[in-house]
Amino acid sequence: MDWILEPWPWYICGPLIALTMFLLLYLGKNFGMSSNLRTLCTVCGAGKTSDFFRFDWKSQRWNLWVVAGAIIGGYLASHYLSVNQAPDLNPKTIAQLNAYGITSAGNTYVPTELFGPGAFSSPKTIALLLIGGFLVGFGARYAGGCTSGHSISGISNLQRPSLIATIGFFIGGLIMVHLIFPFIF
Repeated sequence: MDWILEPWPWYICGPLIALTMFLLLYLGKNFGMSSNLRTLCTVCGAGKTSDFFRFDWKSQRWNLWVVAGAIIGGYLASHYLSVNQAPDLNPKTIAQLNAYGITSAGNTYVPTELFGPGAFSSPKTIALLLIGGFLVGFGARYAGGCTSGHSISGISNLQRPSLIATIGFFIGGLIMVHLIFPFIF
């Protein structure tokens, strides 16, 4: 039973993702998470103020179950199916993050300095989270989907725009980590 508490290897997870994508393609569905925000806004009545939110949200109801499953599954996995969630980081990465003031690197799953209970007491952290959230939302809307939708579903459908978007996501991530992040901290 200890195998459940360890991360599953790529040769199990990869085929499971492929099977999921095959089933979604077979059923004529596209996978993605950012489209659920549009669906939730439409359910809450946003269609009264914007044409973007006027669509048949009931056709996307199945995708809301995917979000619920991701939330519930994440909770169950983190609380009951894992022993140590701290990622195995390179010591050089830990030293570099420590130099930026992120002392929890290598000890916790996410940096508590950014996502812990005390994070909201710092105006700088609140500003970073708000600006980052805005940029992610803008980017997902501008790209016509999020990383999961483009990188998993779009590339599975052999869509060239999804390949271009995924390349852009990776380039943006590299620019953020190597050029912008050191100036923020």
